Amino acid sequence: MPSTPQGTSQGTSQGASPSAALVRAPLPERVATERGARRSDVDGWGRSEAARAFARGLYDPFYRHWLRVEWDGLERVPTTGGALLVANHSGAVPSDALVIMHGIETQLRRAVYGMADDFFRAVPVVGTLWSRLGGVVAHPDNAYRLLHDEQQLAVAFPEGTKATGKRYAERYRLRRFGRGGFVEIAMRAGVPVVPIAVIGGEEAMPLVTKLPAPGPLARLPYIPITANMLVFGPLGIVLPFPAKFQLRVLEPVHFDVDPGQERYSKSRVMEEAEAIRASMQATIYDMLRDRRSVWFG
Repeated sequence: MPSTPQGTSQGTSQGASPSAALVRAPLPERVATERGARRSDVDGWGRSEAARAFARGLYDPFYRHWLRVEWDGLERVPTTGGALLVANHSGAVPSDALVIMHGIETQLRRAVYGMADDFFRAVPVVGTLWSRLGGVVAHPDNAYRLLHDEQQLAVAFPEGTKATGKRYAERYRLRRFGRGGFVEIAMRAGVPVVPIAVIGGEEAMPLVTKLPAPGPLARLPYIPITANMLVFGPLGIVLPFPAKFQLRVLEPVHFDVDPGQERYSKSRVMEEAEAIRASMQATIYDMLRDRRSVWFG
């Protein structure tokens, strides 16, 4: 595995050429079938490195030239072993998961699995594509297997849909981190939590209003109507404004508890979750104070 790149702040993600940054897909394994050998690199989660490599090639110019992503402290993400990455959710239709997965995979050469609601998996075609690109249903058993058994990186957003449903006037005010389930999973798996503070996403996709989700989409909490849709039309469903994304990785949080326990102190779990939330909130405020422009950083 390649070593961690040097100097991850102020434009680290813009230094290398796109072709040099992209991860080459490993040679797929041969799987025996009745018709003979076929090539497949789909793992037990449905993730395909070939599909990820193709997606990275398409997304990289957008990442570099539209969002102009900058990382600070990327070297704090472990290059080996399992770790749970947690970040604030930003924007009505957030870009943060794509940005985090792309940045780590291209610069640290590590796969990242995105933990999300199982709604995506249930949608025909979209569900398969989501799995091929590294999406995993957010469930404690899945997280434990990824982090402990397979020693992978997983990214989660403890605020959930409470964050993406915020009005623009409430931007960058972190919501409660649920009941601290992400801390308990990390304790049980024996891995650190790595907090990531993100700015840029709130301005990239500001929410105007929310509509009730109709029949087939009833599992969604709401249908977001964003400023992007008013400016870009149908393309605004997925196209964010070119706000500059800045990400800061905080020091990994290790928990001095024995892994693999059936239960952990609920008060300890909540205290740790709140401490991580408070640290991320303070970091976001610091980043906003230092930012001179939404568009240029």
